[in-house]
Amino acid sequence: MNLELFILGGYGYFVWPAFIFTFLSCFALYLKTNKEFKKQEIMFLNKFGKIHSTKIETVNKEKALSSSTIF
Repeated sequence: MNLELFILGGYGYFVWPAFIFTFLSCFALYLKTNKEFKKQEIMFLNKFGKIHSTKIETVNKEKALSSSTIF
């Protein structure tokens, strides 16, 4: 296997630790944000209960045009 790809012309010693640090930082931020979101979601549902949603019916374009009395 050609390891020159991973050495990156001698800069691999600087690039790979920076890449790993960035990846781990983003992953830790994701975990913290996800945990906080779940906590806030539980608090919201405890305060307001289940979210009620309403389904909106749509009319087919052909049906609407055929029953129109404009013409």
